[in-house]
Amino acid sequence: MTRRGSLAALSKLVRARRSALAPLLAGHRRPVFIGGRSLSSSSTRFEDGKDARLPNPLAAASLLAAFALSQVGQRTASCDSDDRSHDLYLEEQRTVALFERCSSSVVHIDTFISRGAITGLHLRLQETHAGTGSGFIWDQNHIVTNFHVIKDAERATVVLADGTSLEASIVGVSPENDLAVLKVIHDTSAKFPPLERGGSRHLKVGQRVFAIGNPFGLDQTLTNGIVSGLGREMRGVAGRTMYGLVQTDAAINPGNSGGPLLDSRGRLIGVNTMIASPSGAFAGVGFAIPVDTVERVVSQLIDHGHLRHAYLGVVPAPPHVMDELSRQLRLRHLPPLEGALILQVQANSPAADLQLQPTVRTNEGIVLGDEILFIGGQKITSPDKLVDILSQYEVGVEVQVVYRRRHPGSSSISTMAGRAKLGERPQQQFMQAHRTLRPNSPSSGEAYVSTDSPRSH
Repeated sequence: MTRRGSLAALSKLVRARRSALAPLLAGHRRPVFIGGRSLSSSSTRFEDGKDARLPNPLAAASLLAAFALSQVGQRTASCDSDDRSHDLYLEEQRTVALFERCSSSVVHIDTFISRGAITGLHLRLQETHAGTGSGFIWDQNHIVTNFHVIKDAERATVVLADGTSLEASIVGVSPENDLAVLKVIHDTSAKFPPLERGGSRHLKVGQRVFAIGNPFGLDQTLTNGIVSGLGREMRGVAGRTMYGLVQTDAAINPGNSGGPLLDSRGRLIGVNTMIASPSGAFAGVGFAIPVDTVERVVSQLIDHGHLRHAYLGVVPAPPHVMDELSRQLRLRHLPPLEGALILQVQANSPAADLQLQPTVRTNEGIVLGDEILFIGGQKITSPDKLVDILSQYEVGVEVQVVYRRRHPGSSSISTMAGRAKLGERPQQQFMQAHRTLRPNSPSSGEAYVSTDSPRSH
């Protein structure tokens, strides 16, 4: 075929394809890129302004080839864009960033005890691993964890996120709040970042939360969920009711205790403490101590080595005693007990200054003491609630006490009020910060006060 015949055939082919290229050839001026240059569809002029001056068939063929190449490139790019397995959604990116920022502030706590082993005719003490838990960096020298994580330990070590193991000594404990503060000595040049602290007063049910800890000894485990309830009440390790707990469905398992509960910005909003489960494994209901309580307790443990309890100077009746007395009152068609019934009033206490009356036994029977109804405007619903409300006040604060008094020999009841300046509850000897964890030694007995005997508050 001659050169003229070839050009005729090519021209015929281009004319057959013109309908497919109509938008391109109709002057829409979509650029086709060839080797870094842009060739306009309505002319044979490159973007640098030079006229290609090709015969019309060859110009059309060039456009056709360029268009075909561009479509192949677009298909390749489309295939690449379909593979998004290495990309993360924005929400995932935020979660990853939160973990990378906060995980270095979470520690693994190992506890140890000594057990006797008989070797021949000799009894030797051998140190054995007692358990594990979690904690987090509070400041440059202190670790916060749960009291029940270290309560049975004779020695504890803190393992940082980078694997560094440090010996820990105890600063102070608060069994009723299930909190403990440990002290570690570390290289000041090492990374030791405290967690940023948020607030728990304005938490909302439904907001996202994250838990970092060491469940089943698996270091640096992240779980997430939501705040599923607020203001929960649960019986704590010390046998007393813990109030105001944060409920979450973020997975909390054995080993997570003492670890942080974080909001979506990575701020501390609670300390994971317990779960509600019939089997002992996580069942979707976990609880955390709110950070507002943690800050109040931890600051006192660091400053004083113990929790300074605001003290009214009364011994309230246990719930089962109040229930029985209320039953007897109903049988006599008298109003049942309310609030917290006073069994004893401590001498030289704020309650004594207020002249509150205790329960006494006489020849005629039991004369009921005063019933505390409100403290500082907050209603007393049980003896534990009395303890909880008093714990919210600093020593030396003056509060209003509303109580009612029954008059012996009659059915009349008087509601009275007065102001009392709260003192500090007498403390037993507390553990010193420089000692290691020795709960069976004389220096640490104060952490294990029996919860069965009545205490003044």
